[in-house]
Amino acid sequence: MRKKVDFLVIGSGIAGLIFALKVAPKGKVCIITKSNAEETATKYAQGGIAAVMYTPDTYEKHIKDTIIAGDNLNKEDIVRITITESTDRVKELIEWGASFDKKESGKYDLAKEGGHSEHRVLHYKDSTGMEIERTLLSRISEHPNIEVLENHFTLDIITQHHMDMDIDINRRTDNISCYGAYVLNPQTDEIHTILARTTLIATGGAGNVYNTTTNPVIATGDGIAMAYRAKALVENMEFIQFHPTSLYHPDEKPSFLITEALRGFGAILKTKNGEEFMHRYDKRGSLAPRDIVARAIDNEMKLSGDDYVGLDCRHLNENDLIKHFPRIYAKCLSIGIDISKEMIPVVPAAHYVCGGIKVDEYSRTSIFNLYASGECASTGLHGANRLASNSLLESAVFSHRASIDAIRKIEDIDYCETIPDWNAEGMVLNEEMILITQSLKELQMIMTNYVGIVRSNLRLKRALDRLEIIYRETEDLYNKSILTSIICELRNLINVAYLIIKMAMQRKESRGLHYSIDYPKTGDDIILNTDYYKETMADKKSPLPEA
Repeated sequence: MRKKVDFLVIGSGIAGLIFALKVAPKGKVCIITKSNAEETATKYAQGGIAAVMYTPDTYEKHIKDTIIAGDNLNKEDIVRITITESTDRVKELIEWGASFDKKESGKYDLAKEGGHSEHRVLHYKDSTGMEIERTLLSRISEHPNIEVLENHFTLDIITQHHMDMDIDINRRTDNISCYGAYVLNPQTDEIHTILARTTLIATGGAGNVYNTTTNPVIATGDGIAMAYRAKALVENMEFIQFHPTSLYHPDEKPSFLITEALRGFGAILKTKNGEEFMHRYDKRGSLAPRDIVARAIDNEMKLSGDDYVGLDCRHLNENDLIKHFPRIYAKCLSIGIDISKEMIPVVPAAHYVCGGIKVDEYSRTSIFNLYASGECASTGLHGANRLASNSLLESAVFSHRASIDAIRKIEDIDYCETIPDWNAEGMVLNEEMILITQSLKELQMIMTNYVGIVRSNLRLKRALDRLEIIYRETEDLYNKSILTSIICELRNLINVAYLIIKMAMQRKESRGLHYSIDYPKTGDDIILNTDYYKETMADKKSPLPEA
């Protein structure tokens, strides 16, 4: 099947849906999603969306907090764009129908999470992402210009290397264009050619490259891998955020996330023996940024030999605790833990990719007519570590900005009619599934053991050597097999693992989420002692109402 659309969107989370809604008045939109439309990382986002809403908060405070968390590797102009547009983007979600918790006064009940100096996180109980996803999908279903193809898997974006054109795709990255994508329908094994004037990759993260992750099973780095194979610029993949507190329940995948908002609500990290420990690592205690908390927990577990640490909520008001965190309360209760009477067993888990497909201030990639937004993109907002609840905000801001640029250019972009259909010559075999599942297990253990929270030169070299074997085996299998989403996901995860390892090897320092024992930091707390943060930043007069 061949079809033409004006705007092709790969992914159905907040980034893809916002872009689709905004460009739909200007042309036909097709959204490709490899599962059900609502099964996205957005759906599982518990904590909320950070935005400046009331005084005493200001944009300058939020900007400062973001750069502190990012270890000063952020692009300051991008941080400023994101934060100063935060209020309008949240108000737009509210206008579309999203609900956020309010106080009795009618003002929004803003939470405070790790790394934030003010209460600025809007939330809907502990199911914020689910509420946003519901709102956007409801709007999508009502729009006559938007088609959603569920349970379809995007194999590759279409560029010049799929055609007989005079371009050295291996050497040049400044004149590549995107013409759409090849999409597999696993129910029929048919591979569709979808031609598009403009394409947005919004495929989310890659947490399943690790053995333990809070990400849904669909988070296999597909968009990043596709863009990399097409020679798009990819950056900062060494910065993988491990969420400090996932529920310790080894038999369950993905790991259930215990939102950072619970620590913002007053929960305290303790050893299994009930001893507080975070004050030994950072003066902000349990509310330190995620990279610091994750390394502290990792270190405590190694020192004690315990499999987990505890998150203590027992001192909090039981009614308020259950009211604000009903999903967490119910989940823990389902495995025999009453969080009002017992500590929650928690461990770090792979959570968020801070790097990705390099984009500019309008989410443009290095490939013409190709945009990227959300976790798969690297805008420069997060730097070396993402500040809690900035991810949903980033998606909203940059999908909005991508739509502005895409609409401005759409009439000047023509379809490429000479695109050939997918070449499946030689792909005739169905090998044993064990060949794929075993390679996936090996990949995940390599990344978990050698490229996790704490790294070293030796560990990274071992990871790369072992990955090379899996890569060769998988490419051989891929080139002769009838394609399935499972083998394609494995191939994508291998591509992403390679990028993480190579970029980690290139960074000869410990910074943010990349921590190497071969390049230890000096000083008591380098994050707090840079010149940027010593400066007194005079907060500008805010037009916002008081909280």
